[in-house]
Amino acid sequence: MAFIHRTTMSPGKLELLTGWLPKQSWYAGTGGTPDLVNAGGFRLDDPEGAVGIEFMVVVDSAGPEPVAYLVPLGYRDAALEGVPEEALIGTSEHGVLGTRWVYDGAHDPVVLAQLSALLRGEADPQQQSVSDTPDPTVTVHGAGGDGEPGVRINRVLRAGEDEQRSSARLVAGWTRPDGTAARGVFAVVAPR
Repeated sequence: MAFIHRTTMSPGKLELLTGWLPKQSWYAGTGGTPDLVNAGGFRLDDPEGAVGIEFMVVVDSAGPEPVAYLVPLGYRDAALEGVPEEALIGTSEHGVLGTRWVYDGAHDPVVLAQLSALLRGEADPQQQSVSDTPDPTVTVHGAGGDGEPGVRINRVLRAGEDEQRSSARLVAGWTRPDGTAARGVFAVVAPR
């Protein structure tokens, strides 16, 4: 089970994402600096215990309407080989674990394998900020299929659970800037 260290990261996750997010093709902002807040998410365990896995929702309030983004994160103790340069969000000094390489989980094979396992019902989501605690609000609907299915991660989140009802889909929640709760589809099984 994931152990959450009560310590610092420098730079912090929001600082790293503020510089990285506007460079992504799916970023819906207008080109200025995002105004990000952590709005929710959950964690998955790496069976080998080597990679920290977090599915973080950040809300950008810099534009006329707030936009919620899903950023899967892979935390590693060394650089990940064989991924595009833009997969690296940045490095951060963790108060307990030392230097962490923070990757966009959409390019991290361990993150993707655990997301596929979750969609097949073979992994349990954990609360984002509490050690060894399942998160029952994260649900999978539909059949995940056998083997390693392709997965499409919804980067820009919208409230509602109706997307592709015939596919297995991962549904979870986040908090809007006004404090209200929202739920939507984080990822779906996609044909390869």
